[in-house]
Amino acid sequence: MKKLFEEIPHCEGDRVTLKKVSMADADALERMVQNENVYCYLPATLYERSNDDVHYIIDNLYTEAFRDSIIMGIYVLGDFCGLAEFYAYNDALHKVSVGYRLLEEYWYKGIATEALGLMIDYLENETDIEIITASTMVDNQASANVLMKNGFVLVNSFVNEDWGYPEPTLTDKWLR
Repeated sequence: MKKLFEEIPHCEGDRVTLKKVSMADADALERMVQNENVYCYLPATLYERSNDDVHYIIDNLYTEAFRDSIIMGIYVLGDFCGLAEFYAYNDALHKVSVGYRLLEEYWYKGIATEALGLMIDYLENETDIEIITASTMVDNQASANVLMKNGFVLVNSFVNEDWGYPEPTLTDKWLR
């Protein structure tokens, strides 16, 4: 079994592929980062929003950002449609959290559900991860549905969490 962070995963499903983000994805990533509908239910501190230059972001995803998370592109038929992330890794507990975000035009097409399924398959079959968690804003029912379709169970609701906003964010905690 591999330790998480030994490699950048490359996972392929029926229509979705998770792989390293490249400079060819810069325009689509820029559109995603600028879309407030995409980020209204996400932490303010996400790496792809840490700098105004998406080329810098892509250049540093696998160096600077790799210390805290593994970010992969989500692709459908070769087209960049979002990001998948492993974060909050705890080697001693064999635990990691998962997250995902899609360009708005890819919402409600089952892509997030398939991408998360690929992430779970990778974690369970290729790494020593035993505990997979996720957090969602309480109002983000679409993301809650993706988690439930992938076998996550709601374990705590209305938890105050620091997501980088001026006030604590009410979140739901999920476990698989």
